[in-house]
Amino acid sequence: MGKLTSLKKNKQLVISLIMLALIVLVAIFAEQIAPYDPLDADMNRSLSAPDSLNRFGTDRLGRDILSRVIFGTRSSLGSTIIMVGIIFVLGTFLGIVAGFFGGWVDQIIMRLADMMISFPGLVLAIAIAGVLGPNLTNAVIAITCVSWTKYARLARSLVLRVNQSLFMEAALVTGTANSRLMSHYILPNIFPPMLVTAMTDMGTLMLEIAALSFLGFGAQAPTPEWGLMLNEGRTYLATAPWLMIYPGLAIVIVVVTFNLIGDSVGDLLDTHQ
Repeated sequence: MGKLTSLKKNKQLVISLIMLALIVLVAIFAEQIAPYDPLDADMNRSLSAPDSLNRFGTDRLGRDILSRVIFGTRSSLGSTIIMVGIIFVLGTFLGIVAGFFGGWVDQIIMRLADMMISFPGLVLAIAIAGVLGPNLTNAVIAITCVSWTKYARLARSLVLRVNQSLFMEAALVTGTANSRLMSHYILPNIFPPMLVTAMTDMGTLMLEIAALSFLGFGAQAPTPEWGLMLNEGRTYLATAPWLMIYPGLAIVIVVVTFNLIGDSVGDLLDTHQ
């Protein structure tokens, strides 16, 4: 689109933002929404099918799946938002530094990025998480280590484009300090496409956290986390499919919501990833 799209006309963005607001509210008010404590076990109701007492059924320890899915929103969404924030800041900063200063600084940062992307991302994340130890914090660190390169390379390419603009040349001629050039001229011009990339990646990075938890390198029992819940339910897929259906649906809903927001924000800001 050539012009800035009105928020009121962008129904997809409005609907997806409402969905995101509801998801965030579920994470914030999990204690008030969940019907049971997600850690309370009742072996008398082990693997109970969905009924009036447990709307989503129970797991092998008799824990309420609905409550665990609700609390899983907090751990899954919270860890994803923190991780995307870290990756966004780190990758953007390194990309700006590389693109602005060039020379040996650019070579070091870009060669490090090339080295990181030469390995399959998830495999490298598994290796890092395995060395650090299996928990959700280390899973976030592992994915951050392999994901910052995308943002650094994108930010660098955008900085190189901005460096060729007339306003940058004028600012350099007037002797503007480097810190001011980066904060007042470069960052505002590269921020929109970087933001769109971050919003679009939210879903993908949530899937990566869930994948590490599913493989045993992320959240550990008894933490209610969607990837871990899928891992716990795979053994009972034939006899108790609800163990995987509901956390799987939760992941799908959140990932689709973030993807819709990313696409809509891209249209709204008239940027192309």
